[in-house]
Amino acid sequence: MAGLPQVDIASSVRVALVRGVPDSYARCLKRPRTGVRLDVDLARRQHRAYVNALSATGAQIVSIPADESLPDAPFVEDVAVVLPRRHAVLARSCVFSRTGEAEGVAAYLDGHRTVDEMPSGATLDGGDVLIIGDTVHVGLSERTNEAGAAFLGRIAGVDHLQVRTIPVVGALHLKSVCSYLGNGVLLHAAGKVRSDVFPGLELVCAPEAEGANVLAVNGRIIVPAETPRTCELLMRRGFDVVAVELSEFLKGNGGPTCLSLRIP
Repeated sequence: MAGLPQVDIASSVRVALVRGVPDSYARCLKRPRTGVRLDVDLARRQHRAYVNALSATGAQIVSIPADESLPDAPFVEDVAVVLPRRHAVLARSCVFSRTGEAEGVAAYLDGHRTVDEMPSGATLDGGDVLIIGDTVHVGLSERTNEAGAAFLGRIAGVDHLQVRTIPVVGALHLKSVCSYLGNGVLLHAAGKVRSDVFPGLELVCAPEAEGANVLAVNGRIIVPAETPRTCELLMRRGFDVVAVELSEFLKGNGGPTCLSLRIP
């Protein structure tokens, strides 16, 4: 495991787009749990700590202002898929309250990628897309449909990438239950990922369900501080772990990958 701290090309990030936390975040799409209340001030402090952790990896941070009409907009990963080479795809949400989010992000992608817009009838969230090497894994979930995966597949094909679809059951997104750490290692939630879905990878089970969503970026792994056993596991394996408190985003179905849109 001595080579693990080296930067895997899969985690290489030049630019990270983040979006501010509005007061309306208190009304975001929370987990289906009675009595969940969000502390917006705490969410903002946690967001700043997350952005600082990203910046410390060497990624250039581009901050998009908060929009009070878009309570879920801090989860900026969902609004687009940035492919490793020439293209980016503006996603189309199946959730009405999130349909305006992509418009505010498109201008920031210009100059980095050719931007393609998903057609009507196709739906996709960036949280359902996991890129490993030349393969774009797309989760078919309550947020992403076959038409969305097919459109992404057409654009990915132009960049000589292949798309594989994976049914998502019992989770919001594909990346709710698995994350690629680089160096051939996939972190996953217990009972959520079949070993044959990711051939050739070493599968490592996160001790906590919420620990399955982590962010590998420029040789470091950003992990929710609320998952201490996952932090300990990854550190024992030689990964450079940065623990960031994200309780208010976990309540909103989010995690480390959700809070940034990364451009290799």
